[in-house]
Amino acid sequence: MTGPKTNEREGTRATLRGYHMSASKARVVLNLIRNEDVTTAREILAGTTREAADVIGKVLASAVANAVNNDRLAADELFVSAAYADEGVTMKRFTPRARGRAGKIRKRSCHITVIVSRLDDDRLEVLRSARNAQAAVSRTRRVASSRRRADQQASLNKRENAAEEAENELIETDVVETEAVEAEAVETETVETEDHNDVAPSDVDETTVELDSTDQTVSEDTTEETDK
Repeated sequence: MTGPKTNEREGTRATLRGYHMSASKARVVLNLIRNEDVTTAREILAGTTREAADVIGKVLASAVANAVNNDRLAADELFVSAAYADEGVTMKRFTPRARGRAGKIRKRSCHITVIVSRLDDDRLEVLRSARNAQAAVSRTRRVASSRRRADQQASLNKRENAAEEAENELIETDVVETEAVEAEAVETETVETEDHNDVAPSDVDETTVELDSTDQTVSEDTTEETDK
């Protein structure tokens, strides 16, 4: 017994007609999302680099919107029940070849159809359990990552504070040493000044008297030479 025809399958559909792409290229991508839930299908299409993935993603979004707005279904409970591509109009062109011949060019098109339906209760329960487990794992990873970053930041702050304290201690030590050197220099200068001020006045007077007598002697000798 054959299955239902493509135009008689149950579910909410969206169709793109006359897209300029061969049906074989579209079927490669459609085979990836068939019988997958809508969320997984979107992830698959987002990670596919083929040109058909963008177009099929828009058709899938249209089918989901039709199911939500027209049939009042929840988007999280839908899956791709059918996805197929039919051949469209083929435009025939020609290119010149050798010896006056012409080569055929076939510009193919296709009709892309995506049908979404509601998951049955058993599969929906399994899907929800898997999503909850995945969410718990993701939450655990985020918490662990946040704690790791917090620990790293705390360790970095501790090292920075230790380095700052060491630098401050070094600066204080330099200041103390500088003050000690300056105080020692001031004391030495004070001692030298006091020693200079302690010279006896009698010694100064005797030196002055000797200089005066020497000057008088020199002047007398000069006068005698002049008289001669």
